[in-house]
Amino acid sequence: MGWHTEPLLGFDLETTGTDPAEARIVTAAVIEIRADELRGRREWLADPGIPIPPEAIAVHGISDERAAAGRPAAQVADALADVLVTAWRTGVPVVAYNASFDLTLLSAELRRHGLPALRDRLGGADPAPVIDPYTIDRTVDRYRRGKRTLQAVCAEYGIALEGAHDAAADALAAARLACAIAVRHPKVAELAAADLHLRQIGWSARRAADFQTYLRRQGDPEAVVDGRWPLRELPDLVS
Repeated sequence: MGWHTEPLLGFDLETTGTDPAEARIVTAAVIEIRADELRGRREWLADPGIPIPPEAIAVHGISDERAAAGRPAAQVADALADVLVTAWRTGVPVVAYNASFDLTLLSAELRRHGLPALRDRLGGADPAPVIDPYTIDRTVDRYRRGKRTLQAVCAEYGIALEGAHDAAADALAAARLACAIAVRHPKVAELAAADLHLRQIGWSARRAADFQTYLRRQGDPEAVVDGRWPLRELPDLVS
């Protein structure tokens, strides 16, 4: 028994870019599982309000024409935030691969559209618990060679990922991957979800500090690596 046998909410975004402060939501999905059994799913198509760069279309396949048929981005961000907050209020962990990207981007969208922030919706509390297979895998198997993309790590743990870069497929794979990591690494499974959340904060901070030190030794004395997790600091946003 453990958090990996209880309900989990997988979460993923496909976006217009790779900077969470500037990129916009194109598609979003939340997937509920329990003990690897699919219990529910919700998906959104958003009109991001800006042209989708060709390099982003090449990744997720959503064209400007298709996105124009989606709901306004503000409505999607608001609805998605409500779903995640409901999970946290009821103690259900939210699983996201590289969570600091998706949650920071969602937070940027909420602020951009003048909507309540995640912390405001939680009465000032931080969004938690969050389970990030990317952060956990890089800690428990630090020296494994190879890529750390969702596809590569799913292959390492024997998780099927059909339709990579489809938000629903990636959300489901992330949730199942979290469970597979827990099975392989009992010390992860033994932690309560809240304790695992706190461990990931520390792991992310230490890894960022180590990388920042490396960059400065390589000749960039001004290098700064943001190790905050699962939410990064938001700069002034592009309107």
